[in-house]
Order: sequence, then C-alpha cells, then structure tokens
Amino acid sequence: MHITILNGPNLNLLGTRQPEVYGATTLADIEHMCQRKAQALGLEIEFNQTNHEGVLIDQIHAARSESDGLIINAGAYTHTSVALMDAVASVSLPTVEVHLSNIHARESFRHTSFLSPVALGLICGFGATGYVMALDGIWAHLTAADSARP
Repeated sequence: MHITILNGPNLNLLGTRQPEVYGATTLADIEHMCQRKAQALGLEIEFNQTNHEGVLIDQIHAARSESDGLIINAGAYTHTSVALMDAVASVSLPTVEVHLSNIHARESFRHTSFLSPVALGLICGFGATGYVMALDGIWAHLTAADSARP
C-alpha cells in the first residue's frame, strides 16, 4: 500500500517557526518518523511539502492514481481553501487531516476546517506524533477494508 503525505505552507519552517506552538521538531524529523512507522506497517510513503495551493491540488490529483490513501496537513489553507476540499473530495481517497497544534484551542478562525467534511478523520494537538497516529489510522482503515472484501 502507498500513502501520500502532503504538507502545506510554512511547514518547511518547523523547528524554528513558533516553537511554543509547533514544537522543535523539524519537517525532516517528521518525515523520518513517518518513514520508520511506514516501514513497520509495510507501507510505502511519499512525503511532500509546498507553500503553493495549486501545487497541493496537483499533488492530491496525482495521488489518485498513485496512492491508496492521503494524509494532509494543509496548514492555513485548512481554514480557507474550498479548492483543496474539492480536490480531496474529487479523488475519493481515504484522507486523514493532521495538525500539530489543537486547532480548536487556538484563534476562532482556526476552528473551521474545509477539509474535515471530506476527510476520514482528523488528528490535531499531538505534535509530530499526530503523523504517526495518522499512519496507524489509515493503515487500520485500509486493512479493514481489504479484509471485508470477499
């Protein structure tokens, strides 16, 4: 099974950007954590980051033919992008939305997610561990779906 993990704007600055909110873990550290977890689960992953909404949409579209599932931390686009929501909905892949911080405990504008209505699940507030939790969750979902098939 192949999982695409997408990261949106400003996540390339993890480790130095607002460590009191996002922690000291870098995106490279998170990718390494995900690689280790994926290997343990027998998954292949593709891990990407971009600061551009259109690139995220293109990557979601590409995942349609390359992946069995999608994990996305869309950063601030979570709260603003109908286009990302439409892209996720259009590819019909099980999708887990991830946020390092608890978006519901922050500013009120962060309480709205355009992705949650089209996602299988949402993990927020657990820092970098949320990505590992997302891999566990999507693996469990996919293997349950496989075992339910005749």
